[in-house]
Amino acid sequence: MDRSTNLDIEELKMTREQYILATQQNNLPRAENAQLYPVGIYGWRKRCLYFFVLLLLVTMIVNLAMTIWILKVMNFTVDGMGNLRVTKKGIRLEGISEFLLPLYVKEIHSRKDSPLVLQSDRNVTVNARNHMGQLTGQLTVGTEGAVFGHSVETPHIRAEPSQDLRLESPTRSLIMEAPRGVQVSAAAGDFKAACRKELHLQSTEGEIFLNADTIRLGNLPTGSSSSSSPGPSHSRQTVHELCVCPNGKLYLSPAGAGSTCQSSSNICLWS
Repeated sequence: MDRSTNLDIEELKMTREQYILATQQNNLPRAENAQLYPVGIYGWRKRCLYFFVLLLLVTMIVNLAMTIWILKVMNFTVDGMGNLRVTKKGIRLEGISEFLLPLYVKEIHSRKDSPLVLQSDRNVTVNARNHMGQLTGQLTVGTEGAVFGHSVETPHIRAEPSQDLRLESPTRSLIMEAPRGVQVSAAAGDFKAACRKELHLQSTEGEIFLNADTIRLGNLPTGSSSSSSPGPSHSRQTVHELCVCPNGKLYLSPAGAGSTCQSSSNICLWS
């Protein structure tokens, strides 16, 4: 037999074996108590899953409600939040605002017809620094008034109505300078200048002009001559002459028919 005949016989044998195996499998007895396993989640697992899904849903609803409430209370808008508005020129605050940390700004100004109020439980301090971070100027407002750490340049200083204006330097000198003069006026009260050591009124190119109905120089010493003897007439002396020492010190001398400054100039030797 040739090769093709052998291949046909082999195929017939394989087909017969497959038929026998299929017949045997169909004739096998089936198990009567076959167990079926359900697919899915049942029992306490299913209840736990539903509980966690419900808890997640409640949490999402509460979170959404809180977010909406915060947006409503803080007044969040496209331009800013609360009293804060972001504009092209910078930041704009409307109403009363409170800062808990330092505020660094280039310029602070109020609206055109409204005052600018800075309020603190203690002191309000404004510092000016250069590009190196060094302090060049400081303004501190406390219960006693305003304290300046360095020189101040201003065209006008005034107090509140019915209040006194006081310029004081407790440990250093107080200097007021202006290229065209310094004007100090008290329209409805007194003007007082007091110091612990010396008070200098200096005019380099002009004069010091005192214009008043009454000019009083208190606590001036009274000079006396060695030839004058105390007596009833001397003790009742009420008219004196104002004299000046070479160093500029003022003193009083008992008035007479002529000038008595020369005779009572011994007080100039003590200064």
